[in-house]
Amino acid sequence: MGLDTSASREPDRIVLTPEDETVFKALRLPLCEWIGDGSFRGKVYIDVVDAVAGVCLTADWITPEEVAEMAAAFEACDPEAVAQATADDRYDTSADEVRALRRLLRICADRGLGLVGSW
Repeated sequence: MGLDTSASREPDRIVLTPEDETVFKALRLPLCEWIGDGSFRGKVYIDVVDAVAGVCLTADWITPEEVAEMAAAFEACDPEAVAQATADDRYDTSADEVRALRRLLRICADRGLGLVGSW
């Protein structure tokens, strides 16, 4: 088992509104273990999120304010350059995955959601 990362309205448990759930179910994101419930395999993206946004996904709780900063950092990055820079990482990240993280983080930021990490 490894780190999973989930969008949430609360730091201690996964809490989403029905509207949040509807938004996530409609997304088709090329993220590891994305099934449309607001969670993904964070372990795979630890390095790229740290490199782009300076945030560690291993945190138990990433506040909505930090998620907004992460979204801005991903919006400012060049997905192809990030993908190229991660080519030799343990988990390389494609440009499509960078774009998916950008989209997910922006949706979370706009909805006032934080991120919960679980081991």
